[in-house]
Amino acid sequence: MLRLESFPVGPLGCNCTLLWEPATGLGVVVDPGGDAVKIRKRVETLGFQVTALLHTHAHFDHVGATRELQDLWQCPAHLHSDDGFLIEALPQQTGRFGMPTIPQPDMVELSAGDQHLDLTTLHTPGHTPGSCCFHGAFEKGQVLLAGDTLFRGGVGRTDLWGGSWELLEQSIRRELYILDGGTLVIPGHGPATTIGEEAESNPYVRR
Repeated sequence: MLRLESFPVGPLGCNCTLLWEPATGLGVVVDPGGDAVKIRKRVETLGFQVTALLHTHAHFDHVGATRELQDLWQCPAHLHSDDGFLIEALPQQTGRFGMPTIPQPDMVELSAGDQHLDLTTLHTPGHTPGSCCFHGAFEKGQVLLAGDTLFRGGVGRTDLWGGSWELLEQSIRRELYILDGGTLVIPGHGPATTIGEEAESNPYVRR
């Protein structure tokens, strides 16, 4: 059964999540948004081999440490192809927010239905065209790594590059709110929540 650990990284506090299978010693890192040394040390402490870096989307605060960790571990970095333009525009992204430029990673295409460990990829466009969530089970139940699609009491911005409110609302209703209400939601920033809580009380999108 997968184990899970999540912690904020980078200047905007992106939630980076580690998932690993103790029996095999293999795992993945989701949204390595910064602080490569912190992520590396935590992986070494937990003692698993990283087989892939997974990304919910390609805003700079979610890919900040990708290139460094990719080079370190010689593992693929996965991203939906609809966000490829955001990788190419990393200098413009960081420049808009007054942040230093980050190295451009090499990305492998990620598609809806792809599986890594026991995580299934859900394509949830809206925050960005290629936004994805990862759904699966870990030792404490069902979990959804929601990126910037769904937050506790909030949803992702749609006023940035390629954002769409209509697509975001459809993604949340059709892909996320159909999940079990007890599913733990780890958003891209901020505290965790559950599908049931958001479906009933989220002020932006409800079931």
